[in-house]
Amino acid sequence: MSIMILAAAILLAQVLLALAILFAGIRVIRGPRAQDRVLALDTVYLNTMLLLITLGIRTGTGFFFEAALIIAILGFVATVALAKFLMRGEVIE
Repeated sequence: MSIMILAAAILLAQVLLALAILFAGIRVIRGPRAQDRVLALDTVYLNTMLLLITLGIRTGTGFFFEAALIIAILGFVATVALAKFLMRGEVIE
């Protein structure tokens, strides 16, 4: 019984994360300002990372956890670079 509840909870989490990615993607496209687009892009990579983690829990393989770690590192670097670009107008000094 508890395995079925866990499987249903993971499936529900995946569906809700996919919806969050969709809504954040719409904000990336329609964002009125560049700051809104950067924040929405940050939300997309975070939700994608969480979706990969739930997929890894569901399948039981370590590949998805490694992919989530790579997405987390690259997403952080991209967010910092975009924030620096918006603040100063250049990334590399």
